[in-house]
Amino acid sequence: MRIAVLGGGPAGLYFAALWKRRHAGDAVRLWEQNPADATWGFGVVFSQSALEFLREEDAPTLELIAPRLESWQDIAIVHRGQRVRIDGFGFSAIGRLELLRLLQGQAREAGVEMEFGRAITSLASLSGYDLIVGADGINSFLRNRLIGRFGGSTSQLENRFVWYGTNRPFDTLTQTFVANELGTFNAHHYRYAADRSTFIVECDPATWHRAGLDRADVAGSRRLCEQIFAATLQGASLIDNKSIWRNFPCVRNERWAADNVVLIGDAAHSAHYSIGSGTRLALGDALALANNLADVELGQISAALQRYEAQRRPSVEKLVAASLRSADWYRRFPEHMRLEPMQLAMSYLRRSSHIDSERLRSTSPSFVARYERKYGGTD
Repeated sequence: MRIAVLGGGPAGLYFAALWKRRHAGDAVRLWEQNPADATWGFGVVFSQSALEFLREEDAPTLELIAPRLESWQDIAIVHRGQRVRIDGFGFSAIGRLELLRLLQGQAREAGVEMEFGRAITSLASLSGYDLIVGADGINSFLRNRLIGRFGGSTSQLENRFVWYGTNRPFDTLTQTFVANELGTFNAHHYRYAADRSTFIVECDPATWHRAGLDRADVAGSRRLCEQIFAATLQGASLIDNKSIWRNFPCVRNERWAADNVVLIGDAAHSAHYSIGSGTRLALGDALALANNLADVELGQISAALQRYEAQRRPSVEKLVAASLRSADWYRRFPEHMRLEPMQLAMSYLRRSSHIDSERLRSTSPSFVARYERKYGGTD
């Protein structure tokens, strides 16, 4: 079989490596428009159980990634200068570029042909391939070129966000809320290396305009964010890497497959970053696609892709729906900031509507005990 993979992010690299490892005689070629050592953003984060699906189905990849992860067992909310620690919610993170390098090495070792710094701009250049995998992200060429066949659409969320890094390593994933004369701001920050952290700043549209961020250049935005979160950064600087203000794009497709073309990862669906599942979904898509195509005959590829979608879509849509509920909570976070710090923390934990009182009491006994002592209950 001849397979073309568009996109050298986690979804494309992992699928290409996995397939070539399992089917050494097949020709697998991958194109990525950016250089091999380029990436936007900084670290990516996983919930404690996010990569467990690899343990049974692809232990070598888990063993490759696990030693490079920065991990912690608690999360924290900072509001009105008060830090609320929440036990029982473990996460891990890794630098996005380091993850890509690990997956590139895996693909190279398996024998995948990879071409970086080249964008595919014509469907004609993909003729002759038995399977075409669109793993080319939010702005997918394949999805946009075949948008009618996929039933694709993209909408924008209201809030603005910008993705920075910093050389201050935070001890745990933290949500810091700040209110000042300019408006209300939130920072998602977590350590992804021993000396580096991701630092995502988010604000509502009114704040974005009032603060002049709609008119500020990259350096001006960075300086203002450093001032707003000076108490959090404690003298550390923010680091740019294509750090521009944007609205989160919600990518949807009525169908993920059309004949011998299939979309995976962000090309097929996007999950809001506030639940930390984008890379998890990308890797899960790649594994599920490889499993569903395992022994397929050339004339059965289209049917196999339909089976892949039918099997994979329910779990993806569950996570995407949770991410949209979380995103809606962030849309209204200026309202939530009227709550006391522990109440805001409780509201945050319940933003995706999948944690009831019983589960919360089991997962976070220390936090719940403190909350109940103060407020008399969790409802």
